[in-house]
Amino acid sequence: MVQQKIIILDFGSQTTQLIGRRLRELHTFCEIVPYDKFPFEEEGVIGVILSGSPYSVYAPDAFKVDLSNIRGHYPVLGICYGAQFMAQLYGGCVEATGSREYGRAQLHFPDKNNVLLRGFRDGSQVWMSHGDTITALPHGFSVIASTDTVKYAAYQADDGTLWGVQFHPEAFHSEQGMLLLKNFAVDICGSRQDWSPASFIDSSVETLKRQLDNDRVILGLSGGVDSSVAAVLLNRAIGKSLTCIFVNHGLLRKGEFESVMRDYECLGLNVIGVDASTRFFSALRYVDDPEKKRKIIGSCFIDVFEEEARKIDGVKWLAQGTIYPDCIESMNITGKVIKSHHNVGGLPEKMQLRLCEPLRWLFKDEVRRVGIQLGMPEHLINRHPFPGPGLAVRILGEVTPEKVRILQDADDIFINALRKWKCKDGHFLYDMIWQAGAILLPVRSVGVMGDERTYEQTVALRAVTSTDAMSADWAQLPYQFLAQVSNEIINNVKGVNRVCYDISSKPPATIEWE
Repeated sequence: MVQQKIIILDFGSQTTQLIGRRLRELHTFCEIVPYDKFPFEEEGVIGVILSGSPYSVYAPDAFKVDLSNIRGHYPVLGICYGAQFMAQLYGGCVEATGSREYGRAQLHFPDKNNVLLRGFRDGSQVWMSHGDTITALPHGFSVIASTDTVKYAAYQADDGTLWGVQFHPEAFHSEQGMLLLKNFAVDICGSRQDWSPASFIDSSVETLKRQLDNDRVILGLSGGVDSSVAAVLLNRAIGKSLTCIFVNHGLLRKGEFESVMRDYECLGLNVIGVDASTRFFSALRYVDDPEKKRKIIGSCFIDVFEEEARKIDGVKWLAQGTIYPDCIESMNITGKVIKSHHNVGGLPEKMQLRLCEPLRWLFKDEVRRVGIQLGMPEHLINRHPFPGPGLAVRILGEVTPEKVRILQDADDIFINALRKWKCKDGHFLYDMIWQAGAILLPVRSVGVMGDERTYEQTVALRAVTSTDAMSADWAQLPYQFLAQVSNEIINNVKGVNRVCYDISSKPPATIEWE
């Protein structure tokens, strides 16, 4: 059976990925693609969503898309900019409001039986975020909802091909936003709602068998959840045709290389451990730019994989644990990349291996559910995410073995303390947090130890809560806990005399500092 999917055309909105997350929560598969890259050749498309955008529809550089081969073939829902774009495209009017319409609003509608808003309460709260507004609908379009200040808060084409809303149903503050997306996905597009970890495993195993046949595959393991789940999934599909390479680039957490190797042996994976730390440190010498560090680490990884692949007869594929947030953050739609990921794009042309990314369409929480469905142990599945470039992106400035030693020791104290600190509800702090780690700052400060003046490094602690890494809040750790960790780091990590705690959320900050 062909996998159903809804295509989300991304016009550069920061909340596009949230639309995708909400659809996945409705057990409906979706793909986010650039606004001008509609996959006409793909099977199973049942609907299209046009995202928001930082641009105005009447701006000279506004993103435009030809809907002539989309309208009438698939139901289309425009959100914010998407709704304004369709209104203008078909003859309506979009104008600047004079003031930004941002925040909560109450929705009112004349037709309570409209399929898109079926089940909505009168006065239902929605979230607005736009500086332009639709002031006139095209001929053949009808208003289906308004707020006190926005007449055309929602509309539809009378022929039942297009729908538009100027609010954001994907936002948490839109109280019945999930209902609207369900009405679109299920009642309008006909989603079977059959997307699940189990169905993903079954379809992926079959796809991988066809794609890889009897070819040998080499997989770069990082020790994290993503590459581990990818390895177990591939192992189920092709068994001993898979060889895993776990590279110690010298930037892992303290003792991680040895402990993870033991875990992989228990999973029955064919794993080769490679110590390439000297090579990575040499390549990173004198480099302090974050993007250059990521690119260098990615390039070194590829080089190591190539060299190891040459030792194995018949290797044709390089597998990676790339997941959807990696792809989205590396996507260049507005011309601005949030940050590059060492396992996304940029693969050198000289690389003689084809690329296999079985988790490319999954968000982090979905990867974990797939891992559980595959029968993987909880301590592997519930590990905090760890960046592919390792501690290199948690050391601001040049990376050296001594800086890594300092950060490993500080990080080890922090993570172990999170594992041991029990909350009032019986859960451990580690399990309440999405991701945590220590960051070594390029800052020295004066301190006093044993009546002597010190001038040493500063460590920042970072802990966030999240569901998919696309947005995150700083974790409000107990003061007593932070005091204990700070004291232990300063007393036990040579070279550190000051500890800070990062209280920024994502956005505007990212989870990692680099």
